[in-house]
Amino acid sequence: MCGIVGFIGDRQAAPIILEGLTRLEYRGYDSAGIAVRDGDSPMEIVKAKGRLKVLFEKTNGGNSLSGNCGIGHTRWATHGEPSEVNAHPHYSDDYSVVAVHNGIIENYQELKEKLIKKGYKFYSGTDTEVAVKLIHYYYNKYFGNPIDAINRSMVRIRGSYALAVMFKDYPDEIYVARKDSPMIIGIENGEAYFASDVPAILKYTRNVYYIGNLESARLQKGSVTFYNIDGEEIQKEITEIKWDAEAAEKAGFEHFMMKEIHEQPKAVSDTINSLVSDGRINLDNVGLSDEVIKNISQIYIVACGSAYHVGVTAQYVIEDLTRIPVRVEIASEFRYRKPLLDKNGLVIIISQSGETADSLAALREAKNLGVRTLGIVNVVGSSIAREADDVLYTLAGPEIAVATTKAYSAQLIACYALAIHFAKVREQIDDNEYKNLIDELLTLPDKISKVLDDKERIQWFASKFANAKDVFFIGRGIDYSISLEGSLKMKEISYIHSEAYAAGELKHGTISLIEDGTLVIGVLTQQDLYEKTLSNMVEVKSRGAYLMGITNYGNYNIEDTVDFTVYIPKTDKHFTASLAVVPLQLMGYYISVARGLDVDKPRNLAKSVTVE
Repeated sequence: MCGIVGFIGDRQAAPIILEGLTRLEYRGYDSAGIAVRDGDSPMEIVKAKGRLKVLFEKTNGGNSLSGNCGIGHTRWATHGEPSEVNAHPHYSDDYSVVAVHNGIIENYQELKEKLIKKGYKFYSGTDTEVAVKLIHYYYNKYFGNPIDAINRSMVRIRGSYALAVMFKDYPDEIYVARKDSPMIIGIENGEAYFASDVPAILKYTRNVYYIGNLESARLQKGSVTFYNIDGEEIQKEITEIKWDAEAAEKAGFEHFMMKEIHEQPKAVSDTINSLVSDGRINLDNVGLSDEVIKNISQIYIVACGSAYHVGVTAQYVIEDLTRIPVRVEIASEFRYRKPLLDKNGLVIIISQSGETADSLAALREAKNLGVRTLGIVNVVGSSIAREADDVLYTLAGPEIAVATTKAYSAQLIACYALAIHFAKVREQIDDNEYKNLIDELLTLPDKISKVLDDKERIQWFASKFANAKDVFFIGRGIDYSISLEGSLKMKEISYIHSEAYAAGELKHGTISLIEDGTLVIGVLTQQDLYEKTLSNMVEVKSRGAYLMGITNYGNYNIEDTVDFTVYIPKTDKHFTASLAVVPLQLMGYYISVARGLDVDKPRNLAKSVTVE
């Protein structure tokens, strides 16, 4: 979950690397470091604990470091506490090998013990230092061949990594290697770049290479050479990134999260337009034929975090429209329970980055079991996109804030489109219902915009609960899945304890937690469940709860029960999550701001979870 950046060219490297790291700080922000060199001169290494601004100040924005070749790192600690010593880059005892690393080396302790027996000493508590000294060991043993040393180390290392290494003996070169952690490489105008994610280098190039698992590469000025695990040269195709550089900027908003909340109508519209043409859903680019769809016996949706909540919503929608049984799985649990999968099933992996470690592992488990896989991802060329049998891209654009908003909304659209298309192919809906669902889908961007128009009322209400200790979210059916996402938004950026419950479960223990003034947020968008959920809200109100309700326009009798109401435009019952989630995103955001917290970079969290 760390961020790494590197550069080789004729310009000063440090300012470029530090600028790239600022665009990756969402991947880690407890320490940072940089190493640069100028030709045959010794490498300069500067590290700092804390946010990236500390490193900026220490290096005068990079201007105090001279050199046109360098690597940088912003850290989210796994092994070893956040400290200057544990910050990257790490180096061999003689400083001949210097590296940065994103990932986790699972057998680092075993490797460390063997290296100690060979005379190596260790100064940090990190697993990365072990990798650096393992590379150094093989480099010396096999006569100074960087690719050979890296490849031999890759064979010994278990875990995930994106490594960037500089060797003292190779002054104008950077060597990189990858297994399960993301990395892109860009070449433009006699310069070479690498990074963990697109925004870091988007300002300089839109033409990138994706390095594959167990592959390495040598970067030189304006060129890159790729190698397989056997050290043989291999060829790669270049990919053009369609995002604008400006899309990764705040554009006048105080925080990326608020900007991305407001970008949801566009993200939803772009995703719909990529899937709907001439009034019909077109999945030709996805790869699922009608014959395959007709033979699907079971759908397994596997995801983490907010993507998992998309899956919970999708379960209700897909089962209701298609009558295909759906099971939603937490990716981190999926492979460890030895899942029993139907050979005619379809495993859908949902991931914004396409690099989520647990989701990627689940994808590989499904493929090993011989079950067809479909990736729903936002990043073109990502690992899940490359490895899944079929891929459906969402068009949310770059999402920088750790707490997802527009990627979540785009994923919902992808699942709606699959459900409608599957239902039509399997003859579960007629032409008229098919047309009505698509027509309603097309109205969602404008309706999301209307929900955003109510943000000032939500801001006022949120300010009253900045000091809340507990917040509970309740709902039934799809409203329960919306509550799950609302609760996650609240806890991850405001640090207020919050939980989501199926409203009917309140009486089975949860209601004992209600005290005078406890905020309970009820989601009531499913008309056939409206009265039941409203009665649950009456129950908690009688025990002192303060109530907020989210419901459709027309349900005005809710005001007889709740203290504050947010109304959303009417839509098809299957699509209400796309509208009801927006007030909950805004609630989490405004409470976080009122508490003076860093909305975009919540403590202990990183944007892309690329380690287990």
